Order: sequence, then structure tokens, then C-alpha cells
Amino acid sequence: MEPYVVTRAGLEKIRARVKQIKEVDRPQNVRDIEVARAHGDLRENAEYHAAKERQGFLDGELRALEDKMGRAQVIDVSSQTGTRVVFGATVTILDLDTDDESTYRIVGEDEADLKSGSISYKSPIAQALIGKDEGDEVVVATPGGRRKVEIVEVRFE
Repeated sequence: MEPYVVTRAGLEKIRARVKQIKEVDRPQNVRDIEVARAHGDLRENAEYHAAKERQGFLDGELRALEDKMGRAQVIDVSSQTGTRVVFGATVTILDLDTDDESTYRIVGEDEADLKSGSISYKSPIAQALIGKDEGDEVVVATPGGRRKVEIVEVRFE
């Protein structure tokens, strides 16, 4: 099985979601099923069918999250140092064509959120940057085409 690479914060989010499902969502879903059953004929009971569908969704999500927790390989960013781009690094790059600076934090797949500046380590930008050092020029494949960037800063937060 392939390890599930994640930051400590990412693993905590998974644990919190598992707890939410087990302690809040599933018990509420059980109550919803009981209420819908009380309405009579289950064959034509839309509330019952919706609650059962939600139950399946919750069970599937729970299994997937527990699988990820079981395969989790937590990368402790706080112990990392240096100028080489690795998982967990926050990287500032300069687009050499436009002089625009961008900052990205390289995180696990499910932690990626471009609006907050977090990108998956499997993304094309991260793949181009990983293993490079501050000052290196790198060609990055983006949806808008290939860009040449310079790694301005690598830090670990």
C-alpha cells in the first residue's frame, strides 16, 4: 500500500472529521432513518431513501478517512531546515517573464487549497520545484503554458 503523505495539521483535520462523523453525523442519520421509518411505507418514502443514501455516503467517507489514517506518513515540517524544496516547504517563486511573485506551501493531496496558497505535492508546480534550491531557475508546466521561475525563498513554518 502506498503511504498517505500528510502534514500534522492535515492528519488532525482527518481525525476531526472522523470524530464528527462518528459522534454527530451518524447518530443524526440514525435518528433521521427512524423518523422516516415512522412515516410508513418505505417503498415510496423519499425521506427514508435519502437518509439511507446519506448513511452509505457517511460510511464510505469514514472508511476512506480511516484508511488514510492507517497509511498516514506524517511529515513534521517544524523539524525541517535548509534551502531545498521538499514536502512541507513554503516556497516563494518569481515568474521571470512577468516579475510576479507567488508563494506556495507544498502539502498533501487533500490539504491543497490554492486560495490559501497550499498546493499538493503531486501538482505540476510542486513536482517542478521539489528537490531544487533557493536561487535555482525552474521551468514549470501550468495550464497557461510553460513558465520559467526562480526560487526566491524556501522556509518551513
